[in-house]
Amino acid sequence: MNRKLARWLPTVLAVALLIAIIEKLVRNRTPTLPPLSTLVSFQDADAPLTMPADGKPDFRFDWFSAPVRAQIPRALRFSAPMGSESGALTYNAQRFWDDNPGRGGHHTGDDINGIGGMNTDRGDPVFAVADGLVVFAGEPSPGWGRIVILAHRLADGRVLQSYYAHLDQIVVPLGRLVGRSERIGAVGTANDNYPAHLHFELREAMGVAITGAYRDRPLDCLPPMKTLASLGMTSGPDLMPSPLAILLRRGEVDLGGFEFGGNIGRAAEILEKTK
Repeated sequence: MNRKLARWLPTVLAVALLIAIIEKLVRNRTPTLPPLSTLVSFQDADAPLTMPADGKPDFRFDWFSAPVRAQIPRALRFSAPMGSESGALTYNAQRFWDDNPGRGGHHTGDDINGIGGMNTDRGDPVFAVADGLVVFAGEPSPGWGRIVILAHRLADGRVLQSYYAHLDQIVVPLGRLVGRSERIGAVGTANDNYPAHLHFELREAMGVAITGAYRDRPLDCLPPMKTLASLGMTSGPDLMPSPLAILLRRGEVDLGGFEFGGNIGRAAEILEKTK
């Protein structure tokens, strides 16, 4: 028995030593993570959701804080982002979910043009489709160019974001409240990367995620103009002035923060005078 134990003892000790060495290596190994730039969206990440090592924010992944969520105003009415409030004098040059293999997938928005086409609409005004809060205003990449993102709260509590991209000019700052049909920018070319047009998107999300404009799954993207129509985009006498826009123009609301409940009576009174 002692001879058998003596014969197997070196093997057992060698295996135990090997296991100890492997365990130590595994514990001390610095994990190699794929770069955050491989993040598709907050719903479909192929990289761990970690803070950027260089400390710089990634504008494609930014959840709304509680104070920001509290400032998002309710969207009472919707109108078109270009042309008339019902979208007259414009056309849709590339519709939502059109397949574009050259760009890498399906189109995530609607490309709105003035009726002249090409660069005839460069510099035309771009309007907020509803009362909203500016949650992004800047240039995240050359392909997007200048972009404004507004957050809107629906009657059922859901939050929609409207994207206005490739702008030549931005006229509203981050954190500002804007009223429906207020000018927020001008049609552009994303620094001459494309013929002039407005790339317009609607997304349902509680954070800003500026991913590519072409993908293989819709995820948080909604068909923009169809969604506006389903939410009751109206025109003419049925489209009442925006109470928030009226209060903003009169200087009765702080541009950087708004408590709608405290001003709803005043807004109703102003509306009555505008009829």
